[in-house]
Amino acid sequence: MEEKIVITGLGAVTPVGNNVKETWGNICNGVSGLGPITNFDTSDFIVKLACEVKDLDITQYIEAREARRRDRFQQFSAVAVQEAVTHAGLEVSEENAGRIGVVISTGIGGVGSLEENIAKLISDGPRKVSPFLIPMLMANGAAGLAGIDHGFKGPAFSVSSACASGQDGLGMAWLMLKAGMVDVVVAGASEASITPVGVASFDRLGAVSRLEEHAPRPFDKERDGLIIGEGCGIVILEREGHARQRGAEILAELAGYAATADAFHVTAPSENGDGGAKAMRLAMESAKVNPDEVGYISAHGTATQLNDLSETLAIKTAFGQMAYNVPVSSTKSMTGHMMGATGAVEAIFCVQAIREGILPPTINYSTPDPACDLDYIPNEARESAVTVAISNAFGFGGHNTVLTFREYA
Repeated sequence: MEEKIVITGLGAVTPVGNNVKETWGNICNGVSGLGPITNFDTSDFIVKLACEVKDLDITQYIEAREARRRDRFQQFSAVAVQEAVTHAGLEVSEENAGRIGVVISTGIGGVGSLEENIAKLISDGPRKVSPFLIPMLMANGAAGLAGIDHGFKGPAFSVSSACASGQDGLGMAWLMLKAGMVDVVVAGASEASITPVGVASFDRLGAVSRLEEHAPRPFDKERDGLIIGEGCGIVILEREGHARQRGAEILAELAGYAATADAFHVTAPSENGDGGAKAMRLAMESAKVNPDEVGYISAHGTATQLNDLSETLAIKTAFGQMAYNVPVSSTKSMTGHMMGATGAVEAIFCVQAIREGILPPTINYSTPDPACDLDYIPNEARESAVTVAISNAFGFGGHNTVLTFREYA
């Protein structure tokens, strides 16, 4: 029998909490992370709201001097990795260090540090650019630093597939464990793109909501775009035999992974959702799961007109008439769109839904869209036993990534 890949630890930093317990509690209570942007002066910006991480004192986790040498996305990762490793009871030794891998992804990397240093270059000249800029902006920085912080000596890298980065990172970890390359992988993603260029560029793309409250509104007829978020999600993945041997608590199983490409448009999803539908079908097949076994779908649900319609069509194609019976929600209605980190954080929500029998809501839902007519768990969490959950992550470039989670038994 093929060995299961299981989850033994979780860590998170999000706009609604600086750990998993706080984040999950607020998600279940429908708490929004929306607020005025404080990361920079928005006087010249039309968009003035985002879902920022709040009240995080990074010096409680790493020394202040070291924190200054890390981009914000790397700081988030340091916190979430520590929580996940502690939760898993993972101890590193010379004997096992080489069998612990790291895949911490990002869609954009250290864009905040890059922007700050470009401004210094222009105003003060090249000698004022930080000597730490390269390690602060590089996409693999969070993965490398996790190894340095904890002594992990197995494969360490980052996956970048836009908003699917986090889930593809978990998928690559799953494949490495299946191949026997390692026994444990610290997997997830981190993002901190609430910066002047980050906000301006998404706004110029026409993707950001202009609503001043109750935003974003996934699957709602009045939806007008995403809200930018930031944060990090980390999952400890292990081979089942290794986890059992060391006496770890097994939280759930990562049972399947699949990825497809639309080959359609660099920013718009395929209109009929075929790529997303295929990824869902393949992710269920890889887990040997039938559509009628799925009790929850964590939707990509960005609240853009194109994504929500395309994803709804994809779910209908993948599930047929069963689509109307499976609950779907977008937690981006509370966290905002954390870009590359979103899929990793939403993977944690799937694990929690399975463990606690609570389905997160889609808040800000008030006006049904006849074209988006599934069960989106409007506004209030729902108690429901779940043995299988799937999570969708779709990214610019036409990336479609789906993970299947199953109750461990």
